[in-house]
Amino acid sequence: MAATGDSTCYDRKAELKAFDETKGGVKALVDAGIQEIPRIFIHQPEPLPKSSTPFEIPILDLGSTDRASTVEKIREASETLGFFQVVNHGIPVTVMNEVIQGVRRFHEQDVEVKKRFYTRDPSNAVVYHSNFDLYTSPAAAWRDTFYTFMAPSPPSPEELPEVCRDIQIEYSNHVMKLGGVLFGLISEALNLNPSHLSDLDCDKGLAFFGHYYPACPQPDLTMGATKHSDYGFLTVLLQDEVGGLQILNNNQWIDVPPTPGALVINIGDILQMMSNDKLKSVEHRVVAKEEGPRVSVACFFSTSLAPLTALYGPIKELVSDENPPRYRETTVHDYIQYSFYREVDGVSGLLHFKL
Repeated sequence: MAATGDSTCYDRKAELKAFDETKGGVKALVDAGIQEIPRIFIHQPEPLPKSSTPFEIPILDLGSTDRASTVEKIREASETLGFFQVVNHGIPVTVMNEVIQGVRRFHEQDVEVKKRFYTRDPSNAVVYHSNFDLYTSPAAAWRDTFYTFMAPSPPSPEELPEVCRDIQIEYSNHVMKLGGVLFGLISEALNLNPSHLSDLDCDKGLAFFGHYYPACPQPDLTMGATKHSDYGFLTVLLQDEVGGLQILNNNQWIDVPPTPGALVINIGDILQMMSNDKLKSVEHRVVAKEEGPRVSVACFFSTSLAPLTALYGPIKELVSDENPPRYRETTVHDYIQYSFYREVDGVSGLLHFKL
């Protein structure tokens, strides 16, 4: 991924603003039939290699009656990879398929209807735009997104996009229930009471993100999502059959191919902080592809920018004289405010809160 062309007469800020003001996102560029991607999307070469050997992301059966084994598998995966997959999670396949189609319907509806939701104000009930970090990242990603905070204070149904309203509510309700199960298992994996993380309200906030990655005419020059870790407690990802998700492990990029019926779960920054680095919030990305669109639904357990005063830091039961706290306490709001609005540089926001 190398930048090309004459650097003279290139006003990046003006090009970003012009793209933003179309309110059509990346999809509008593809619909216009472009054969070369705009310069604002061209990324510098990635120095780390992609793994050449097959790698299996652990798949956990939440329907297993051997809870101790499930807890142990979650502990191992969360401490090493930071990622695992779950099946028999209680969300019907029909609901999973329909929410993917709902996100697709939103992004593929008439652009004039879609534009009504286009904003960079995170306080709106529904936020649709291309690249939350459009003006701060070194290069834009080949992706459009809409998102809504579905808990603890969801918008009224009338505020949600009509083309996906019902399934967005239904799927979010299922994910909230799944979150209760996952936080219970992770609490046990940390040798805590099963309700410990729930009692700290880790499962009370949920953000629904509907991502759309159009087919890209020059996928080697850009990214669907750049290298990052997730800011909140836990992420539940549903991806369609196109794939493209990769995680960073031992300085190599590893594919996370779609598994029918499975959900991808990963540890977020604040949960790594709470575990005093026992659990790992791992960097990941999405590569651009010639085939597409890729559609995914990422649900983040986090109270995000809600102005709540609860402080989070290393859990006292997990620290000792031999294992002292590694982070200072912070609110979710302040952590995300710092991580969200600083220039994206591929460095984890956790470093800022290290003691």
